[in-house]
Amino acid sequence: MNYKMVLKVLGNVLLFESILLLIPLGIALAYGDGDSFSFLITIILMMPIALLLRRIEVKEKGIYAKEGFLTVGLTWIVIAAFGALPFVISGAMPSFIDAFFETVSGFTTTGATILTEIESLPKGILFWRSFTHWIGGMGFLIFILALAPSLGSNTIYLLRAESPGPNPGKIVPKISETAKILYIIYFILTIIQTILLMASGLSAYDAIIHALGTAGTGGFSNMNTSVAAFASPSVEWIITIFMILFGINFALYFQVIRGNIKNFFKSEELKYYLLMIFISIIFITVNILDFNNGNLNESIRQSSFQVASIITTTGYATVDFNLWPTLSKMIIMMLMIAGAMAGSTGGGVKTIRIVIMLKAIRRGIDKILHPKRIQSVKIDGKVVDEETISGVFLFIGAYIVIALIAMFIISFDGFDLITTSTSVLTAISNVGPGFEMVGPIGNFSAFSPLSKIILSFCMLAGRLEIYPMLIMFSTSIWKKTY
Repeated sequence: MNYKMVLKVLGNVLLFESILLLIPLGIALAYGDGDSFSFLITIILMMPIALLLRRIEVKEKGIYAKEGFLTVGLTWIVIAAFGALPFVISGAMPSFIDAFFETVSGFTTTGATILTEIESLPKGILFWRSFTHWIGGMGFLIFILALAPSLGSNTIYLLRAESPGPNPGKIVPKISETAKILYIIYFILTIIQTILLMASGLSAYDAIIHALGTAGTGGFSNMNTSVAAFASPSVEWIITIFMILFGINFALYFQVIRGNIKNFFKSEELKYYLLMIFISIIFITVNILDFNNGNLNESIRQSSFQVASIITTTGYATVDFNLWPTLSKMIIMMLMIAGAMAGSTGGGVKTIRIVIMLKAIRRGIDKILHPKRIQSVKIDGKVVDEETISGVFLFIGAYIVIALIAMFIISFDGFDLITTSTSVLTAISNVGPGFEMVGPIGNFSAFSPLSKIILSFCMLAGRLEIYPMLIMFSTSIWKKTY
C-alpha cells in the first residue's frame, strides 16, 4: 500500500477544496450576511494541512486498485468533514454531526437535509450548500484530474473508483483529457440552464442555485418549499428537461460533439432510461387526475417533474407526493431505486445494471428450458462479459445487504416502517426525499446522531458505487503487501 501517495492526493484534495471555498467567501462578502468569517477560518485551517501533505516525498507515484479505492473513500470523508466547518462556525448548524450529514448529502448529490428553515440562512452558506452538489456531481477527484492531471500513473483507478456505473473508463486516451471533456460539457450545460432560468424570471442567485442543484442532480434549494416556491410552469419545465439531460451518460454527449449522432440514439441504456420516464409519466398522470380535480395539464406537469426528479435522483419537489395514490408512490419508489444512466451525475442502481440483470435472468430461464442453447447477454450489440454480469449481481446484492442493515440500526429510533425504510433507500440511492417524515416537505432532523452517521455512510456508499466504502473496512487493505 502506497500510503504516502494516498496522503499526497489528500493534500491536493484539501488544497483544491480550500480554493473552491473562495467562491462562497466572495458571495458572502458581496451580500454581507455575516457568514464570510466562517469560510475564511475554514480556509485558514485547511491550507497548512494541505500544503504539509503536498510536501510529502513520494518515490513511487503509481496508483493501483488498492490505493485508488482507499484514496476515493478517504477523500470523500475528508472533503465532507472540512466542508462541514462553515456550517458549524457560522452557527447555521451548531452540531458537527448535523453539518457533516448536510455536507455529505451535498457532495454525494443526495439532497437530504436536516434543516427545518432554509430561507433565513446567509446567502454564502446557501450557495456553498448547493455548490457542493455541483462539485460532487461529476466527482471531486475527476475535477482535480481535469485541473491538475499530474497525480501519477494509473489514475484510471481513481476514475473507476469514483465514476458511476459498472464500466467507467476513458473516452479519449488520456485520463486528464477525459476529465476535462466531461467537465466542459458539465459546465456548458449548467450555464445554459442558468441563462434559461434567468430568462424565465428567476434572479441570478436563484437561477445559479437551482442550476447547480440540477446539474449535480442534488436538489438543494434555497427555498423552504423547493421549486414550488416560484409557482412558475416555465421554471418547472426547464428544470424537468435539464434533470433528464443530466441523467444521461456524458460519454453520449461527447459522441454528439464528435458528430456520431447515430451512436447517441443507438444507446440501449438511453432507450430504456427514456422509456422508463415516459411510461412512469403516463401512469402517474392518469393516477393523479382525481387528485388534481381532473386537470390534465397540471397532472402532466406534476408527474413529469417528479418522475424526472426521482429517476435522476435530483430530489427537487413541486408537490407533496406523500399525498398521491399508492400506485404513484410505488412508481416513485421503484424509480428511486433504479436511478439514472451510468456515467451521469444521477444516483441509484443505474439503468444499465437493471437492463443487464433482466437480460441475465431471461438468459437463465432460457438455459433451464434449453440447456444446450448458447446465449449471450448483449448491450448495444456487444456481448457483456461474465465478469461484468457477476459484478452487477454482486453490486445489487451489496446494495440490498447494506440497506437492510442500515434499516435495522435506524429502526431503533422508533419511527414508522415507511419513514425508516425510505430514509435508507433515498440515502443509498442519493435521491433526497422519501416518504412520510422524510417526504418532500419533511427532513431528517428528528433522527438520532447514530442514525445520521449511518445515513451518511449510506449516502457515501451509494455515490461511490458501494465498494470504496466497504473496502475501507477490509483488514487486508491496511497491510503493506498484497
